[in-house]
Amino acid sequence: MYQSIAWYVTLFLVFLLALAFAIVYGESRRLREYGPIQEKGYKIRKFYFLGLLAVMGFASAMSLSKLPYHNQHAAAKEHAKVVEVAGLQYAWEFSDEDFTVGEEIQFRVTSKDVTHGFGIYDPELELIAQTQAMPEYTNTLTITFDKPGTYKILCLEYCSVGHHVMMKDIIVKAKGGNDHDH
Repeated sequence: MYQSIAWYVTLFLVFLLALAFAIVYGESRRLREYGPIQEKGYKIRKFYFLGLLAVMGFASAMSLSKLPYHNQHAAAKEHAKVVEVAGLQYAWEFSDEDFTVGEEIQFRVTSKDVTHGFGIYDPELELIAQTQAMPEYTNTLTITFDKPGTYKILCLEYCSVGHHVMMKDIIVKAKGGNDHDH
């Protein structure tokens, strides 16, 4: 999705740039007084600024609204399940591995050795949440799983030669304990 948005925005901006070059080229062949041209330019400047602001606002809204970070830093409710997570070369340790759809989970993520990136991927392997796992510091990541299946925890920060094997599968069960949907 983000690649499509970037592609369309790029095409639109290239079109505007080509249009500007065509207008400048066409107007450069005509001889006119500078004063009226300058006056016209000052009038156009406001519309150009508003148009640019609208395009950038639209592009920002389209690209940022779907990022997986919308609720990960939200304060957990009192009924959230707290799961302690520790990263170490080359594994993840969880205090609890029993997860259910709709249950709010508060991951408290740290590291026992070096910095790791804690990334949660859904069953379609889309990144849905992430935070850093750092020694002597705990980051809190709050998430509610919205579908059952096998989720992957991958390290997103190069941590040494075994980085590529630092992954863990977690199974999220459907409400009622039925986990055959994954």
